[in-house]
Amino acid sequence: MAVLSGQDIRCLIEGKPPLVEGWVDLDAQLQANGFDLTLRDIAIPQTMGQVAADNRQRVVSDLAPLVFDGSGWMELVPGIYTITYNEVVHLPKHIMALGRPRSSLLRCGVTVGTAVWDAGYSGRSRSLLVVYHPRGFRVQQNARIIQLVFLELTGETEGYNGIYQGENI
Repeated sequence: MAVLSGQDIRCLIEGKPPLVEGWVDLDAQLQANGFDLTLRDIAIPQTMGQVAADNRQRVVSDLAPLVFDGSGWMELVPGIYTITYNEVVHLPKHIMALGRPRSSLLRCGVTVGTAVWDAGYSGRSRSLLVVYHPRGFRVQQNARIIQLVFLELTGETEGYNGIYQGENI
C-alpha cells in the first residue's frame, strides 16, 4: 500500500472519471499528500439514529439544514453537525481514502469525524463536525475542512456497493 502524491492525484483528477470533481480551487486544494475537501452545507441531526447487526434495520438521523449568512458565514455553538462537501469523489477499485481534519480546525477546538472512503466508492460525502470550543466556532462556506489521503491498494477489489454509492450527487 502506498500514499498517492499530489502529482499522482493531479493525474487522476485529469482522468475519466476524475478522481475528484466539483472542487473550488484546485491549486489551493491539491496538497503534497492529499486533497482538501471544502464545505458545501451544514445541518443539525434531528432524530435518533440506529445501527443494527443487519443493515436493513439501519436508520440515519433526519437532518435540519442551516443557512449561511449573506456573506457566506455561519456561527456554530458547541455541538454536533452533519456537513456535506462540495466535491464528488470517484475512487477506482484499487484506491481507498482516509479523511483527516485540517490542523486549523483542531487549533480552534473543532474536529471532523470521517469514515473510510472504500475503493470503488463514488459520491458527495457527509461527515460529522464537532465543535468542542465552549465559545463556538465560525466557518465560511467553501472553506477547506478535511484532507483526503489516497492509498493505493496492493490489488484491485470488487469495489464498494453499499447504500451510499452515488450519494448526494
